[in-house]
Amino acid sequence: MFHKAIDLRFLEGTALTVTFEDGTVKRYDMKTLFPKYPQLRALEDRTLFLSGKLMGAYGIFWNEDLDLEAETVYEDGETIQTEPVRIQKTSSRAVAAARAAAGISQKQLATLTGIDQSDLSKIERGVANPSVSTLERIATALGGKLSITIELPADAG
Repeated sequence: MFHKAIDLRFLEGTALTVTFEDGTVKRYDMKTLFPKYPQLRALEDRTLFLSGKLMGAYGIFWNEDLDLEAETVYEDGETIQTEPVRIQKTSSRAVAAARAAAGISQKQLATLTGIDQSDLSKIERGVANPSVSTLERIATALGGKLSITIELPADAG
């Protein structure tokens, strides 16, 4: 089974975290690969390291010589979170439904919000984790309001 990466964060040194579609977050230090792949030592240059980008859901790309498969991070990284990313999927469905109900395209919503259309697409597909303020901008642009509910178990309190 292939694990799809949806978010990449850079930490100190050559460490990073990758969030996967199943809600798993893995920490991985690129230094573990230096003995086997000496060319990766170039990532000790902080500017170069921070220039890495997700290649779709399949890996991290720095340049033509430096990349890392997401599956390597999933298999060999340290798990730091395993809870499903439910809020991300809920917000993605809500944004897509609200935009469709308003009868506007992502491009039109991008113009109204100042949020790039490609970022709106990521939000609607559930591969981005928008901030509350971003969701509020979207709701306002659609003529609505953002509402957040915290549901407690029946036996709480």
